[in-house]
Amino acid sequence: MNEPISGSETDRRGADRYRTVWRIAKVVRDGDSGLWRVRNMSDRGMMLAADVPVAVGEKLEVALSDTVVVNGRVVWADEGRCGVEFDEEVDVADVLKRLAAEQRASGYRQPRLPVHTKAQVITENVTSDIELVDLSQSGAGFVHTGHLEVGKEIELVLAGGLRRKAIVRWSRGTRGGVWLTQPLERADLESIRRFEG
Repeated sequence: MNEPISGSETDRRGADRYRTVWRIAKVVRDGDSGLWRVRNMSDRGMMLAADVPVAVGEKLEVALSDTVVVNGRVVWADEGRCGVEFDEEVDVADVLKRLAAEQRASGYRQPRLPVHTKAQVITENVTSDIELVDLSQSGAGFVHTGHLEVGKEIELVLAGGLRRKAIVRWSRGTRGGVWLTQPLERADLESIRRFEG
C-alpha cells in the first residue's frame, strides 16, 4: 500500500515511493542476528525498527524470507529505528509480490534465527536438557538425547529463565521441533546474543 504523496513530491521522488510493509525480517550483522520489524521499504532502502544499538555505517543483511535477501548499510539511527540504504536497488513492487506469494504457499514458516544454546524441557515435573538450534516467535528446533513424544505438552525454559509453554510438533531421532503456544515477543528475539553463552 502506498502512503499518500502530493503532486510535487511525486515529481521529486519518482520511483522512490515508500510502501508500508509491517513484516518481520531476519537481520544478520557482525557476530549477531535478530528479528526486526520492517516499517517501510522503497527501491533504494528501508526503515527497520529494533531496540538494539545500531551504528551508522554498519552493514546489514536483511532476509525478508528464506529466498528474498537484501544487503545494505545503516545511514541513520534514532530511538529504536534505523534507515538502511541498499547496496543495489530493488524493484520493491516485485519483492512485495514475491513475499505475498511465498506467504500464501503451503509450507511457509516464519523467519528463524540460528542459535546454539542450552535450554531445559519440563514434562510432568521431570526436567531434561536440550540444545536449541533455531528460534522463531512461535517455534524452536532442538537436539536431544531422549525421546520427546509428538503432541506432548512441555514447558521450555530459555536462557535467563524465560519460560514458554509449548507442544512437540515433530521428533525424529535426536532432532525435533516445538510450537510455542505462548509466542515469544519480537523484542525477545532482536539479538540472539541474549540466548548464547
